[in-house]
Amino acid sequence: MREQTLSHTTDGTRRMRQIRLDTDRIRHGAARVDATTPPGRDRAVDATTPPGRDRAVDALRAFAILGVVLGHWLVTALVADSGTLHTASPLQDMPWLAPISWVFQTLAVFFLVGGHVATRGYVSARARGATYRQWLTGRLSRLFRPAAAVLTLWTVTAVALLLSGTDFETVRTLVKLALSPLWFLVVFAGLTAATPLLTRLNPLWPLAVVLHVDLIRFGLGGPSWLGWVNVAAGWLVPYTLGAAWTRGELDRARSGWVLLAGGAAATAALVLWAGYPASMVGVPGGTISNLDPPTLAAVTFGLAQCGLALLLRDRLRRTMRRPLAWSAVALVNLSAMTIFLWHQTALMATTATTIPAGHLLGLHTRPDDLTWVAARVAWLPVFALALTICWTAFRTYEQDPRPRTVRTGIRTRTRTRTRTRIRAKTPHRA
Repeated sequence: MREQTLSHTTDGTRRMRQIRLDTDRIRHGAARVDATTPPGRDRAVDATTPPGRDRAVDALRAFAILGVVLGHWLVTALVADSGTLHTASPLQDMPWLAPISWVFQTLAVFFLVGGHVATRGYVSARARGATYRQWLTGRLSRLFRPAAAVLTLWTVTAVALLLSGTDFETVRTLVKLALSPLWFLVVFAGLTAATPLLTRLNPLWPLAVVLHVDLIRFGLGGPSWLGWVNVAAGWLVPYTLGAAWTRGELDRARSGWVLLAGGAAATAALVLWAGYPASMVGVPGGTISNLDPPTLAAVTFGLAQCGLALLLRDRLRRTMRRPLAWSAVALVNLSAMTIFLWHQTALMATTATTIPAGHLLGLHTRPDDLTWVAARVAWLPVFALALTICWTAFRTYEQDPRPRTVRTGIRTRTRTRTRTRIRAKTPHRA
């Protein structure tokens, strides 16, 4: 019995060490970007990726993050008016542009991937003997370290602006826009903490909650505050779909087609006959927002997105075999939270620094015609440059500060073997 216990403990230690080595190899390959030529960079990242890694998961996460970023940049305007800045949206004056929100409102895909990765990681951690606290600390630390940097910078910035005499409404607009991504972080962290309770939850349960909340709110004249129940229940639907993915219940293409067709049909019916807005993002001045808080239409639309994501898995796996494509996806994933949390700051920094040049089309003017849209598209590379500067300055907050054990070279391999011998002499603690 003692030999079996020692054998199980040793196997768990080896699996934990191997996972750390795999993660380190990916990070090391991505960290060599500036030290190699582009072809060498791509091959380095590709070669250091564990062969069993499902690259489609990383691709879906990268597309979800970049979709949100581009969507915000396209439909968020900071209009300069009488010495103040206020937000506006082209969807307010051009509602027929609502299909833009169908393409770039990709949060459901992020929660799908998040639920899949979290449940798979939790099961794996428990099999290795890790405690719930150890697993949760590792998951949340990468979320909250970059968030702390955003909060600190904007606290200092807001105080400085107020002391310099900047209009309070302008400061309020800027801070609200900069910190708006944090709502997602809080919800995602809450669902992550509840993962052990959600590993077997059927997505139909939170979907039923959303249905009844909307029925009470809109059908029976219930209180509007009841809609905030959907902040948890609404995003719980794709998160538990991710758990079903982990259980192998969504491996067949039929599951993806059912979600895509059923979600699309339900969304169309809700928009056409139930009075839900066609835009899947909030529009200033709108009586109902599909996203703040999430409505049944937003959730059914998310089901369709999740179905499409599941159907694209095999194609993404084939595409991610190409070193160039995988290198780009790996880099986005290593800085996903940094990109997400700082993209609004990049937009506002560009807007604020160009105010002395006058009211520039697509940046400071009201988004009320197609010329504004064309001009905004032309500003996207500038926003991307500003985001790159933010990424360069703050990406280290997302990296794990623990010392690494895997590096290239003969000397480091010797260190790894030495550390392994030392650990072998130390009793394993679960």
